[in-house]
Amino acid sequence: MLVVGPSWVGDMVMADALFQELRRADATVDVVAPGWSLPILERMPTVRQGFELKAAHGEFALAARRSLGHQLVANHYDQAIVLPRSWKAALVPWFARVPVRTGFTGEMRFGLINDRRPFDTHQLDQTVKRFVALGLAEGEPLPRDLAQPQLVPRADALPAVLRRLNLTGAGPTVALLPGAEYGPAKCWPLDHYRALAEALHADGTEVWVLGSAKDRAAGEQISAGGAARNLAGDTSLAEATDLLGACAAAVSNDSGLMHVAAAVGCFVVAIYGSSSPSFTPPLTNRANVLYRDLDCSPCFARECPLGHLDCLTGITPTEVFGRLQATLRLSS
Repeated sequence: MLVVGPSWVGDMVMADALFQELRRADATVDVVAPGWSLPILERMPTVRQGFELKAAHGEFALAARRSLGHQLVANHYDQAIVLPRSWKAALVPWFARVPVRTGFTGEMRFGLINDRRPFDTHQLDQTVKRFVALGLAEGEPLPRDLAQPQLVPRADALPAVLRRLNLTGAGPTVALLPGAEYGPAKCWPLDHYRALAEALHADGTEVWVLGSAKDRAAGEQISAGGAARNLAGDTSLAEATDLLGACAAAVSNDSGLMHVAAAVGCFVVAIYGSSSPSFTPPLTNRANVLYRDLDCSPCFARECPLGHLDCLTGITPTEVFGRLQATLRLSS
């Protein structure tokens, strides 16, 4: 099986639910993916190999897609599953001469997709359901219990990361994940994160702020009082994944790293504002979702249309600390 993977961190993690279903059917799974996601795929036991598509997000990159497709012809795949609904996403399996090319109907992909499935947003009301549905025979019902994504951190790589960053890794550690690619309406206020960090630090818990270089300034604000260590921008995605595997818990906006934290086994406190936990929940039994479900929610906007952000400001640091405190004491 060749799967054309999605272009977002969280979606790539959630795609492991599909990969697990394919493996249960005794399929070997290879994935076409952006280069940044290869460390995620390397930590999925379900994936044999990831192949980098050298194209920027949204870039047509016909030559790169043709070249990769021609490279993959020799693998003689029986079927390809194309998770993105764009026309260009279906090119690699076509160039690879995969005989059955499965995907949702969309963007006039006739010929490129020859096993077209209806895109039923009512029945497939979650991203993970949409992924898994493409791995089933047409008309086959979804499993009652969808597989939970699993990432296996590299324990052999962790000591070097801890040494490089001068981290002890001793005692309970909570990761704070303040970023969200989509926009500020998904982000719990930074002063709330900072108050939470101070409460955790006073309780004897080590606190790490993780994220990309874009989250560096947010991490500086959260760690300004010295209660947290700002690691945003200091780690690769692979290193952040392995560090999350060493954490007892993570507090996160609805973001890609939230799904990474859930998949490595962290207890996750997931905070939702403009988005909905009904659509992209953390796929783990070890999660506590905080969502105010206001009349204006979910708006799915990048910025609060009403200007008050009550959906997020109303979730207090005290409330989040209480959820974490009970969990950390149970696990200690």
